[in-house]
Parts: sequence; structure tokens; C-alpha cells
Amino acid sequence: MQFQLSDELIQKIEVLIQQKNDKELNLTLEDVHPADIAEIISELDLDEATYIIKLLDSVKTAEALMELEEGVRERILENLSAKEIAEELEEMDTDDAADIISELSEERQQKVIAQIIDEEHADNIVELLRYDEDSAGGLMAKELVKVNENWSVTGCMAEMRAQAENVTRVHSIYVVDGKNKLKGRLSLKDLITAPSDAHIQDIYIPKVDFVNVNAPGEEVAQIMQKYDLEAIPVVDEMNRLVGRITIDDIVDFIKDEAEKDYQMAAGISEDVEADDSIWRLTRARLPWLILALFGGFISVTVLGTFDAAMQEHAALFFFVPLIAAMAGNVGVQSSAIILQGLANNSLKGSLLKRLLKEIALSLFNGVVLAIILAVGGTFLLGFDWLFGITIGISLISVIVIASLIGTFVPIILDKQGIDPAMATGPFITTSNDICGILIYFSIAKIILGF
Repeated sequence: MQFQLSDELIQKIEVLIQQKNDKELNLTLEDVHPADIAEIISELDLDEATYIIKLLDSVKTAEALMELEEGVRERILENLSAKEIAEELEEMDTDDAADIISELSEERQQKVIAQIIDEEHADNIVELLRYDEDSAGGLMAKELVKVNENWSVTGCMAEMRAQAENVTRVHSIYVVDGKNKLKGRLSLKDLITAPSDAHIQDIYIPKVDFVNVNAPGEEVAQIMQKYDLEAIPVVDEMNRLVGRITIDDIVDFIKDEAEKDYQMAAGISEDVEADDSIWRLTRARLPWLILALFGGFISVTVLGTFDAAMQEHAALFFFVPLIAAMAGNVGVQSSAIILQGLANNSLKGSLLKRLLKEIALSLFNGVVLAIILAVGGTFLLGFDWLFGITIGISLISVIVIASLIGTFVPIILDKQGIDPAMATGPFITTSNDICGILIYFSIAKIILGF
């Protein structure tokens, strides 16, 4: 059943908190999903949100904490003691616990880890913190079910029951040798139907997809998408099984990367949220705005060199915004398609073929738009045929150049190891504005002869 967050429920919870009516508050939230509890917490003030986190059992609040926006979660964690945070982390899978604790300062991390009672759980969290957060090691969880190839089916079942207690969901059963090296995977059906005296080495499937612990998250996402995997094992340099990555972690990773790329394409240089401080938001936005400002200065300078042309043919001035806008739009469209291809690893073929294809496509689009503009301008605005030809040829040229810039700048940045998302937004728009204006007046000068 879908949960509906209402103003009446929020008000009721606020009243119960004020009255310290813990029993009624527990009953009210008893059947509420952790994701919905996170939504409720987001609507409360900090003290009320902290009160709920401390009141409810750690199993439910641990899941709710993971569903919260990072900014909200950080403020709540600041209100909890090291011991209270440790109690929440003990109920989480190691990958989620590592994500939470990485948001704390190094000093506080040490205090929280020292409060975790389960030493193995603490050791696993510390191990995960060593990896880059966007690598396979940073995405993996230590909880998994593995069996030794030399075990019998009967012994395997007993071992699996013990391991499964610490695993939220069993996606796969992995087979290792005596040195913990990954050998393959085990089908639950084959395990159930096999004779009790059979050995795992006789029934396991040797073919298994896996990733190295240092593999980038993008590579993991591509493999899991390509083979429709719900989980994938992670191995170290010696092919020893060290963890697994589940589909929910990859979905979260893809979502985070998409948000970063979206912000970068909009000219925001840091990962920020609406609730962040004015200083942090300014720091994220200002660099690209300064770039756009300098680009604007260059555009003004270019226009200034054609002052005489605009005095002689004043109508040229009125088409400057149109030319600049078309250049920016075409560039952003082209770069968006290339970015999608780079992200999906579907950008194949030689650069020459892509160049020819992009020229053909932009020429076709440019001719259609130029005809519409020339015909419409002639009949509606009444300018002569020579002026119409000037505008039409300029538009075609600008569209071709803008399309090529939008196509090849992301590819070049990607080959240089720079995030190609930087190529969209203000960068492409500003550069194409300048090029568009320069091309427009240069062609007008040739045709109209000023």
C-alpha cells in the first residue's frame, strides 16, 4: 500500500513529540516504511528529527538514515553521540555503514568505530573506507554467501544458513577454493536437487562475471547493465573474493553520477543541494558565471569590430540574438548526444565517420531552418533577397560549426581524462555564441560588401 504523507500526520507527530508520548508515537510509525519515515523526518525540525531517530529501534532508523538527503543526514548525525551513531551502523550492511561514516570528520570516525561492538563489522567498514568511493571497492558490501568447492552438499547447507543471517538478500552463492579465490557460482536449484553426499566442485558453474576491486564504478554499471545482473562479485589483484555489489548500489551510483553531470552541464562545479550554505552554493556557481562573463565581453568585442557594418545594415543587429541562440542550442544538443554515448560506452566507429555524419546532419538541419528563416523574413519582415541569402548562409554555417564543436569537444576532453560533462552548458553555449557572431558578420561582410 502506498504511503501518503499528509499535513495532519506531520502535525500529529509533532504534537506527540512535544508531549513525549513515546508509546503513541511508536504505534503511529510502527507500520511505516523506513523510506516514508525518512520523508517524515525531512519535514521536521532538527530536534524533532533527532528525537525520532533516538526513539525508534535501530533497524528501522538505520534504513531511514540511508534514505535521507545527505544534507539532512549530516545535520542529524551532528546531533547524535558517537555511541548512538555506532548503534545505527551495526544494523547496516557494511557498504551503507561506510557511506555514512565517510561523511564524518576523521576524528569522529575513529570515535564511532571504537564504539562498534562487532569487531568484524568494524574491521570491514574500515577496509571499505580505504577504497575510492566511486570504485568497485567503495561500492561493494562485505556481506555475501560463499561456499568452498571441497564442501559436501550437506555441509554446505549448514554453512550457508550461518552466513545468510548477516545477509539482507541472497542474490548469488559464490564458490571459492581453499585460498578464497573465486572459482564460480552455485545454482540454488542444483544445490537442492544434488545428492547429499555430492561435493560442490561437482555441481558449481565455473562461468561467473566479476570485477576487480579497483574498477571504476562506470565499468561496474556497464557490466551489470549488459548482462542484467542483480549482483556481481568483487575480487582483489590475486582473484580472492572480497565482496559483492548489488543492483541497488549501482542504481544509487548511476543516479548520483547523473546528478553530478546535470549540475556540471548547468555550470555548477561542485555537488551541491538547495539547502547548502550560501557560500558553498556561490563557490559552486561563480566559476562558470565568471567564464560566461568573459565570454560575454569577447562577444561584445567581436560586435564592436563590426560597428560600421551595423550602421550601414542596421537589420543585421536584430538577428544577432537569433544566430547566437541557434549556435548555443545546436552545440548543447550535439554534446548531450555524445555525452550519452560516452556514458553508455556506445560511441563506436572512427572520428572521420562521425565527422562526416555530423556535417551531413547539421547541413540538413541548417538548410531546413535557413529556408524557413529566409522565406519567413522575406514575406513577414520585407527584407530583400540578398539579405535573406546572407541570413540563410550564416545560419547554415553557424549550425555546422556549432554542431562540430558540440560533438568533438566532449570526445577530446574524455580522451584527456577530463569529465566530458564540462563541455556542455556555459562552456559550449559561450564558445558557440562567440563563433556564431563572428561567422555571421564575416559572411555578411562578404555578401553585402561593407
